[in-house]
Amino acid sequence: MTRPGTHDPGTGPRGRGVGQPHPQEPEGAARRPSAAERVRTLVESSASASLGIPGHEPGEGAGTPGQGTPASRAVVPSGDIHLLLPASSPVARATVRAAGEEVPAVLELTDVAPVAVPHRIRGRARVSGWLTALPGAGAEAAGAGLPADPAGPLAGPGWALLRLEVGEAYTDDLWGAEHVEPDEFAEAAADPLARHETELLQHLAAAHEEQLQSLCSLLPEICGMLPSARPPRVAPLSLDRFGLRVRLCHGGSCIDARFEFPEPVQDVTRLRRAMRHLFEAAAG
Repeated sequence: MTRPGTHDPGTGPRGRGVGQPHPQEPEGAARRPSAAERVRTLVESSASASLGIPGHEPGEGAGTPGQGTPASRAVVPSGDIHLLLPASSPVARATVRAAGEEVPAVLELTDVAPVAVPHRIRGRARVSGWLTALPGAGAEAAGAGLPADPAGPLAGPGWALLRLEVGEAYTDDLWGAEHVEPDEFAEAAADPLARHETELLQHLAAAHEEQLQSLCSLLPEICGMLPSARPPRVAPLSLDRFGLRVRLCHGGSCIDARFEFPEPVQDVTRLRRAMRHLFEAAAG
């Protein structure tokens, strides 16, 4: 069989980096998540996803909820992605009919900012590879690494458990466009702050507007690029263990800026400390 090749990239807004490596960091030390980490984080997040088979005609009803849309997904230690779909979906039916033969497929993910900002799509990723059907959904799915769903889709019939063996991945996001090899994807880990990012960004936007606005004092050159003497609106855009990215907007013009933490943060407690130091620097 022919393995799927490179797919056309999605598009995402480009970021503008701000900040320098910490003096104690060795030269060349990572100050940003790798492309593999970004794809892995997106796969394991709640970002919207669709699963398709190139050249496969989905047929009538493909636009209905759940058709080609995984209800749950998880990356297992081998680096494969396990996906739970309605058994009636065209993708699940085609994979089950293949009776163990590999089916070329593409998992497409869209990352949308969880706060109100212009141009909310932060990036897109594609993971291409080969699907096979795994025996059992129901209780067996929990053992395949899929999270429990409070709505209960894992508990009843009518679901198909599929395995996507990763052949290649591609991301086009705030960091730029990059390819990811399957071994890089398998060895990467999701960002430790990813599962908290939505609520943290929403909290920043709702409860720390003044502190966010104060960050303009650290960005005189960037703020001066916007077509107004008035301070721009500052909104939190993304967060990872290496830093915070904000979007500064005035009228129809927007510029992104990034603030790197002195050292990577691995949990919310250390993040609060890093954010406090950042806001203190802006206020001082």
